[in-house]
Amino acid sequence: MLDQTLQKYSIKTPIQPLNLFSITISFFFIIFFTNNIRFTKSYALIYPGCSQEKYQANSPYQTNLNSMLSSITSSSYTTLYNSFTLGTDPSTASPEGSVYGLYQCRGDLNLKDCSTCIASSINQIVLLCPYTYGATLQLDGCFVRYEHVDFLGKPDTNLVHKKCSERLLNDAEFLRRRDDILDDLRGAVGFRVSSVGSVEGYAQCLGDLTDEDCSSCLGNAVGKVRSLCGSAAAADMFLAQCYVRYWESGYYDNSSDSSNEDDVGKTVAIIVGVSAGVAVFIVLLSFCKKALGKQLNSSLLIV
Repeated sequence: MLDQTLQKYSIKTPIQPLNLFSITISFFFIIFFTNNIRFTKSYALIYPGCSQEKYQANSPYQTNLNSMLSSITSSSYTTLYNSFTLGTDPSTASPEGSVYGLYQCRGDLNLKDCSTCIASSINQIVLLCPYTYGATLQLDGCFVRYEHVDFLGKPDTNLVHKKCSERLLNDAEFLRRRDDILDDLRGAVGFRVSSVGSVEGYAQCLGDLTDEDCSSCLGNAVGKVRSLCGSAAAADMFLAQCYVRYWESGYYDNSSDSSNEDDVGKTVAIIVGVSAGVAVFIVLLSFCKKALGKQLNSSLLIV
């Protein structure tokens, strides 16, 4: 009798342990899949810039900015440069909502790489400059800028970023080749690559500059390279609307006396990494919960 009673209320099918191997494989698949989407192609961060003034969430400015950033992303699939103006019609828009912006990819990039770089820029600029009226982000392959006031086509030769290698080459032949490169680059219209022997370089102006303003900007940048970087083996000189870069072949010192791009890059990596980690943890937790629930529902069958 006792045996029959115990048999009546016993669990018909024993609980099976969770398949930890399957969960582990799924976990690593999620990490692998996430990393391959995010890091298909990356471009080094050169410098960011954020305005001090901030706009309110859900304001007309935010609406127009989001629309413009979406347009920038779409446009990068078809052209290397474009500029945008939203919310400036006084008859239909609020003055607080006006936004001006542009993007530009390096002149030697194809459209696929351009769109990849711009997508990365948009993701980073939102992280680095949340709710700011103005922001600038220069990656190795592309540039994005937006402001609340109109800056498009207005000459600006202010120095925004410089990087000079710590290694100095006082070799006369190197300096001659370096100077030939700089003389060639200062005459660029748009984008130009130049090389002489072991020295290489390139320069670019923003697409909203006239040929005359581009020449003036590059001449200013070349002058600053010579005065601020001396005989450095490599140098970057970024003005607001143009830049000049050169290096000795096979060498590029990552050190800098005037920038904090390494710290900023690490900050972005940490933010993105933590976000990805949290997302993966949530997905894994949900997976485990569902797996456990299904096994309990199928196993706890009482006669």
